[in-house]
Amino acid sequence: MNKEKEMILNDNLWKVCYRLSLPAIIAMVLFGLNVIFDGIFVGRLVGETALAGISVVYPLTQISLGLGSLVGVGAGSYLSILIGENNKKIQNRLIGNVNLLILILTIIMMIFGFVFLKPLLNVMGATGEEYVFASNYFKITLFGSVFWIAGIGYNMIVRAEGRMKTAAIMMGIGLLINIIANYLFMVIFDFGVEGAAWGTNIGMFVYVLLFTIYSVRGKASFDVNFFRIYFDKDIIKEIISLGMPSFIMTIMTVIQGIIIMKALKTYGTTADLAFYGVVFRLYNLFLTPIYGLMRALQPAVGVNFGAKQYDRTIRAFKIFSFAALIVMLPLWLTSMVFSENVLQIMLPFSTFSGDQILNFRVFISIAPLLSVVLTAMTFWPAIKKPKPAMLIGIGRQLFLYIPLMIILPMFFGISSVYIGSFVIDFVLTFIIILMLKKEFGLLRKMNRT
Repeated sequence: MNKEKEMILNDNLWKVCYRLSLPAIIAMVLFGLNVIFDGIFVGRLVGETALAGISVVYPLTQISLGLGSLVGVGAGSYLSILIGENNKKIQNRLIGNVNLLILILTIIMMIFGFVFLKPLLNVMGATGEEYVFASNYFKITLFGSVFWIAGIGYNMIVRAEGRMKTAAIMMGIGLLINIIANYLFMVIFDFGVEGAAWGTNIGMFVYVLLFTIYSVRGKASFDVNFFRIYFDKDIIKEIISLGMPSFIMTIMTVIQGIIIMKALKTYGTTADLAFYGVVFRLYNLFLTPIYGLMRALQPAVGVNFGAKQYDRTIRAFKIFSFAALIVMLPLWLTSMVFSENVLQIMLPFSTFSGDQILNFRVFISIAPLLSVVLTAMTFWPAIKKPKPAMLIGIGRQLFLYIPLMIILPMFFGISSVYIGSFVIDFVLTFIIILMLKKEFGLLRKMNRT
């Protein structure tokens, strides 16, 4: 029994939460810094129009990351359960099937991106010079999409072993190489926006390289067989099934962003667009600790579920959800109390109206409840029940967010974007709590049989 598995199955769950979550949160922060450093280099070295161009195309680049998440979350969730079950046979064939999926998804992404490049950028609102910068940046990321998909996927598999510290170190090295590459390509060689894209590609390539070294040196807790490609229908089906909720969440977030931006452009001003951009970035900052705890929760739940320790599976979810709430509270409370000061970090020369401050506070007030919502989206795939997470991801957007964000601003103005978002997630939280209560009852019943 490897030490991570032994810890997850036997140690005090608060200790497990701490040991898994701290490096996972650091890893998520490091990953988020990739985007920030790209923006810093482009904004300072190329200019505001170039920064606007890569900002417009940013949601489209998330599709490659979503595909990486599809593979990584799916294979990772499956691996954690297999570790708990001590199923060596399927563990040994897992990466070979992951490799096949990465190749297939890369081909699909490149064909989709290049064929629909122009209409996609038109939908995102890119025009003039913005369009040129966006197009050049996106094309280069498409050439590197195999590294985006594989880099994220492999890193999540390392996390699924319970080796959060190793995954965080890999991300830290990738970030450092990305920064160095950006400097070389943009400052030394003056490649402009294209240099930023190649720098990110190289950072993602480093993730893949480090996982290759990790595998070849036998550091993994299972036989990786890295240079093999397998096609096992049942394994492929399991990976896709368990990873699909994560991919759907990514795609739906892209769609949500498009809908809200359209509403703000139609019923608001440029200042309203800038204000929402700041609010949304701060909102995501509050959620970063939760994202880290989501990744840490997956092996904690999956390994215990695979080992048929169902009561411990439930307790792991409750402890990690509570920890997510506690970790994000200080920053959230500071923003609620000192809202104007926090907003001025990004818009230092702006004076905010009472309505804007209220909209900000309403929008972020849901954040504490999302400690349950987001961890639940990890919990269900980790116990081989991806359908609830998938239905929630689709239903939230198609039946609540998209129609309301189209209708409400027509009658109640842009403030309804903020209020509507709060109401949607408040209702969703209530529904998820009821679903979790039912799920816990089923797990306890399984524990008694």
